[in-house]
Amino acid sequence: MGKIAFVFSGQGAQKAGMGKSFYENSAEIRALFDGAEALRDGTLRQCFEGTAGELKETQNTQPCLYLADLAAAVALREMGIVPEGVAGFSLGELPALAFAGAYSHFDGFRLACVRGQEMAKAAAEHPASMLAVMKLENTKVEEICKNFQQVYPVNYNGPGQLVVAGAKEEMDAFSRAVREAGGRGMPIAVGGGFHSPFMDGAAKAFGEKAAAFALRKPEIAVYSNFTTKPYTENVRELMEQQINHSLRWQESIERMAADGFDTFIEVGVGNTLKKLIARILPESHVYSVSDMEEAEQVSKEVGAEC
Repeated sequence: MGKIAFVFSGQGAQKAGMGKSFYENSAEIRALFDGAEALRDGTLRQCFEGTAGELKETQNTQPCLYLADLAAAVALREMGIVPEGVAGFSLGELPALAFAGAYSHFDGFRLACVRGQEMAKAAAEHPASMLAVMKLENTKVEEICKNFQQVYPVNYNGPGQLVVAGAKEEMDAFSRAVREAGGRGMPIAVGGGFHSPFMDGAAKAFGEKAAAFALRKPEIAVYSNFTTKPYTENVRELMEQQINHSLRWQESIERMAADGFDTFIEVGVGNTLKKLIARILPESHVYSVSDMEEAEQVSKEVGAEC
């Protein structure tokens, strides 16, 4: 068996109840959530009882998902499953960095709040949406994007799936162009055109505010969405650049495989990353952990293979 990696869920996976079973079964995780509630009133209610509309709002999604992701990783660590490397999809990179020791868990929560607020502000200033395009080659999707003024390829997720961000007034025409080319589009449950030029203001503001935090080189490898390589000392720079640049998820996972990782556990909410990695690396061992029951099952299966 090769090396184990945790991969942290990204925005779009959020749902009511996320993190609750971990909160109810772990003292460390309960302290994490309670501390976050003290920093941001209403966080527990949003995590456990928030409506779909409320949780889609970026300023709410990001701090809540940060906690759910980190909780799943901490639960596995308490069960003896410790990764040698991590990666996070978009927002998921923040709990990945916290878990890897780049900053404290509570500073990570504060950073998730800042990131969510700045990205929500930029989204309000530049109305846009995101669409996952499937059944087309990346080059074809890129070609279609060039026919529009403000539609950008942003998330290179895996074989046959490239997410675009576009100005709302152009997305209906873009969707038609995708269908005419033989592809299929699926709207993403996020509140803006992330990882694109729409987020230039958010990236700049986040970088300025993140300068006030104590950031350090992670203690284990954290593979960057932006560069596909592990973070070094340039934590703030890469976190800022990730906000308004394309995410190269498929390349990141392929690089991790080349570095010896063959077991990937999605931690957080849902199994979107699990499905993507299974397509990128069909021979890998892939799991997902969204609650305590899944954590216990995965810890047994992975522990038996170690």
